[in-house]
Amino acid sequence: MDCIFCKIISGQIPAKILKETDDSISFLDAFPLAKGHVLVIPKNHHQKIQDMSEKENSDLFSLVHTMISKVDSITGSTLLAVHNGKDAGQEVPHVHVHLVPRSKYDSAGAIHSMFDNSLKLSDSEIDELYTKLKI
Repeated sequence: MDCIFCKIISGQIPAKILKETDDSISFLDAFPLAKGHVLVIPKNHHQKIQDMSEKENSDLFSLVHTMISKVDSITGSTLLAVHNGKDAGQEVPHVHVHLVPRSKYDSAGAIHSMFDNSLKLSDSEIDELYTKLKI
């Protein structure tokens, strides 16, 4: 497989591993957006979160929970980001959670700053989405 994250997991590509569990691994991002930018990934190759087993998902987010306290100690705030699919901005097609230390002095904004306009939905569109998504 030609996945950079799979190569990190197998040891073919070196990485600054921070913590490892049976199903997940965390390491410093090689192309950080901020000092202390960490990635947390499942060891098995999955493109999207919904492709993972419940056990893998639980393990991944347990490691995210562990690592976010460490990352948050850098600046006091941490952006958690998951790009779940190519159209969502996923550059490496392997599930990964970004933990990016944030401060009021960085150049990034809130999630709404990623989009040009706020979406205006009619009541019927909202009701349709509610019906489709409600469990």
